[in-house]
Amino acid sequence: MSSAHVSRRTVVGGTVLGAGLAALPVGTPGTASAAGEGPLVTDPGAYVSFTDGVFSLVGAPVVVSPEDHPGVVRVAGDLREDLARVTGVRPGAALGRFPVLLGTIGRSPLIDGLVRSGKLDVTGVRGKWETSLQTVVDRPLPGVERAFVIAGSDLRGTVFGAYDVSYGIGVSPWHWWDDVPPARRDAVWVKAGRFTQGTPVVRYRGIFVNDENPALGTWAPAYFGPGKAPGHPGGFNADFYAKVFEVLLRLKGNYLWPAVWGRAFAEDDPENHRRAAEYGVVIGTSHEAPMMRGIEEWNRHAGSGTDPYGGNGAWSYRRNAEAVRRYWRAGIQRMVDQDFEGVVTLGMRGNGDTGLPDGDGIELMQQIIADQRRIIEEVTGRPASETPQVWTLYKEVQRYWDRGLRAPDDVTVVLTDDNWGNIRKHPDGPRAGGYGLYYHFDYVGAGRNYKWVDTANLRNVWDQLHQAHAYGNHGLWVANVGDLKGNELPTEFFLTYAWNPAAWPLERLGAWEERYARQNFGDAQARRIASLLAAYGRLQARRKPELLNRRITESAGTVVNDDQRSPYYFAHRELERVTAEWRELGRRAQDIERRLPARLRDAWFELAGYAVTATANLYELREAEFTNLLHARQGRSTADDLAARAEAALARDLALAERFGSAVAGGKWRGFQTQPHIDYGDVDRYGPDAGWQQPEKDGVALPDVLFPAVRRIEVPQAAELGVSVDGAEDAGEWWPGGAAGGREAVLPSFSPCQTRPQQYVEIFNRGRTPFTYEVRTSAPWLRVDRPSGRVEQQVRLEVGVDWSRAPTGRAEATLTVTGAGSSVPVRCVTERPSSRAPRGFVEAGGYVAIDAEHHHRAVGPWRRIDGIGRTGAGVTPWPVTAARRTPGGSSPHLEYEVTLLAEPGTEVTVWAHLSPRNAALPRTTGLRYGISLDDGPVRTVDITAGADDGALNAVWARHTSDNINATATRHTVTRAGAQPLRFWMVDPTVVLQRLLIDTGGLPASYLGPLESRRV
Repeated sequence: MSSAHVSRRTVVGGTVLGAGLAALPVGTPGTASAAGEGPLVTDPGAYVSFTDGVFSLVGAPVVVSPEDHPGVVRVAGDLREDLARVTGVRPGAALGRFPVLLGTIGRSPLIDGLVRSGKLDVTGVRGKWETSLQTVVDRPLPGVERAFVIAGSDLRGTVFGAYDVSYGIGVSPWHWWDDVPPARRDAVWVKAGRFTQGTPVVRYRGIFVNDENPALGTWAPAYFGPGKAPGHPGGFNADFYAKVFEVLLRLKGNYLWPAVWGRAFAEDDPENHRRAAEYGVVIGTSHEAPMMRGIEEWNRHAGSGTDPYGGNGAWSYRRNAEAVRRYWRAGIQRMVDQDFEGVVTLGMRGNGDTGLPDGDGIELMQQIIADQRRIIEEVTGRPASETPQVWTLYKEVQRYWDRGLRAPDDVTVVLTDDNWGNIRKHPDGPRAGGYGLYYHFDYVGAGRNYKWVDTANLRNVWDQLHQAHAYGNHGLWVANVGDLKGNELPTEFFLTYAWNPAAWPLERLGAWEERYARQNFGDAQARRIASLLAAYGRLQARRKPELLNRRITESAGTVVNDDQRSPYYFAHRELERVTAEWRELGRRAQDIERRLPARLRDAWFELAGYAVTATANLYELREAEFTNLLHARQGRSTADDLAARAEAALARDLALAERFGSAVAGGKWRGFQTQPHIDYGDVDRYGPDAGWQQPEKDGVALPDVLFPAVRRIEVPQAAELGVSVDGAEDAGEWWPGGAAGGREAVLPSFSPCQTRPQQYVEIFNRGRTPFTYEVRTSAPWLRVDRPSGRVEQQVRLEVGVDWSRAPTGRAEATLTVTGAGSSVPVRCVTERPSSRAPRGFVEAGGYVAIDAEHHHRAVGPWRRIDGIGRTGAGVTPWPVTAARRTPGGSSPHLEYEVTLLAEPGTEVTVWAHLSPRNAALPRTTGLRYGISLDDGPVRTVDITAGADDGALNAVWARHTSDNINATATRHTVTRAGAQPLRFWMVDPTVVLQRLLIDTGGLPASYLGPLESRRV
């Protein structure tokens, strides 16, 4: 046996694994199987080693039978290319002494011959869905000493098996889409044993390329050439889709909803369906496009004024049913004639992602589905149940289900999220066709579009997908991935999890992120990159970047959107603090880029660097912009400098996009990074839809400008004193002349137990001439860090208390700011509790703030999900399939000890911040929790009250935009001092993030105050 094909340390358990991956089993742990047993289930590529093994892949020819599926013959070429990328040696295709044999059981004469001769044991693989086998076989054929065999149970099983080898040797699934070069290897070995990645849990796993204008819609026709439908050059052709099919299959996906924004898959290139069949990708159509026809086909033909189907051109089943049926029949006929694998969408929605114009009568929808199934039977010549079909309960369609309409039992019912990553409904009983899931990483519609960069929090995605799996939803999962590029991480996780949910429990999310980082950027920086990616997802989940100029409040029971204010408040330095977090994350991203070898920097910028750096820059822009507007209103001399800072940040934003298009990968992505993300809400510039729609006119995206626009002001030459105090900036108040109703300047109260940022006073100049200032205090315990100095533009002074000298109880003092011929008194209040020892979380400043994971007692099963919250972890009842409980007694609850200073009889408000979930539980209305203070009654709250996740009303939009569901209950304090606050389980799947007790001083903010002191 040649030493070139057996390492000098031939062992089964090599220590260095493919792409540095841990050999953690995906299914039941085990060892190499004996004959007649099923193969060992492993992580992708875990049978590959770069140090030792029993078969060398360097230079090994990849051999495939020409009689096999065309998709298998094609993927053999990809495997040869991948081996050449890694080893530098281009494999041949002819049989040799040490070949790789690739083929499909029951289709490949090569593989079937090995099975018949007893050389290849396919136990546990044959007859399965999309299952592969990797194993080394001795003397399989005359003249062959040893072969590495990749056998699939079917077409895609073989394709997945080949791409799994590619993954194991270090080729990223995103190698083309993100220009990821693999590490070069002199030695690549396969270990002894029989290996498989198992059979997928979710049968159809796919993506929806959607909302693709302007980015993908600009770039793809320029790069691949125009669409081939006359008059529609923006269509996506087969060369483009070949790249989509490849990455989808490399990720072990099998299903696609093609792009629909002015595009028609079947018409934009007559080769599109054939290319899908060649690759082995299943084609479907979105929720608004039934019977294998994209809605754009109707718009191009029947909707253009001349209806070729003999009707009046209306997309209406009441007014144009016969023409619509002819149109649908043609779609099914095309599927049969072109012989591609498809999943047929049933039902009917309005043209343009709207409700059906004929109304939502159940009888009409029943008739539509019955007619569609009759057409399927007539055209295919087989029972309808033999053609895969789905009915997607998107938006208003779910109302049919809720009112009792059921599709025939063989139809897969696709349940959906609310467009913002929160599932709306779980399966409520078994059905032959099973259930599916339509999920979003990109969205256009109510609330606001989010299309620019990846904003998925992997912990939230995991929670929702885990729920779908736990409730038995395994038929078909499809994710709206927008342009695809830019959403690589959540797309890969979605498809990986769908393959085998049990492989990725909550505890392994960090390992998954590290695996993703290692596969794309190598070992050296993998841990730091994984940490950065997790932090990025958590920070992005606070709020979509497109919403950084919208503050949502409530007035007299009405939700109010203000698109010219930051959602973050000046109070508690919230805007400063969140901007600083992003600034630090951007610094970390740049540090990683410097440490990476030059060959990986393009991939880094595409996969992570751009999104992190550009978002950090956007936070800098918004901080400068909104501080400029405040300072301009106050007449501060800093206003113009802040305007310049905001404009410089806009220039950096444009420069980062230009680098993406021009410098990265030699200009390969020119035109891609064109998605507007700053000018949302600019009604004067682009019309009444500006509150939600991207900046565009006549369907063409507009380049970003600053909105709201920054202001420049003229300030006088002479110095003029201005004073602003902590807590007054959100009202825009200043002294001596800018406070409503002559209100006095008062700092937020001081407490020895406070955790809030230190109180401050800002002295600013309303003129151009510098001046000196002096601060005097009326009490020896009141301290100012810089009691005198010089002001050119502004000075911030921190104010504190010497608690060794401060009196017990409530006390007041005054600090007086003098400068430029004026004086401003500022009242300061201290609240020093009595000597009795506090316990738990201690009230300070009129509130208590608690992070959910810091309970002092948990009764019943609960699960902590780190990083799911806007500020940290969340806690949820466990398991997610638990029954509804009546709160009280020993039923499941979290207990938090708090010390309140309020007197007995005082009414306080408890705010619960929960993840914005919907009433998804089967046979249950609403989604509830309970809350009680001390021994008082339990207040039960339905967090979905007032929100409509189908109509997407303003209450729902506030929950999803703010990414929190904040509900309040009122409680009476029965005693001062330490007492329990209890959060009670009523329904599973609620995720508690924070609890806030307002005793009269809770400030308005987006995230809530920092957590209170705990003793």
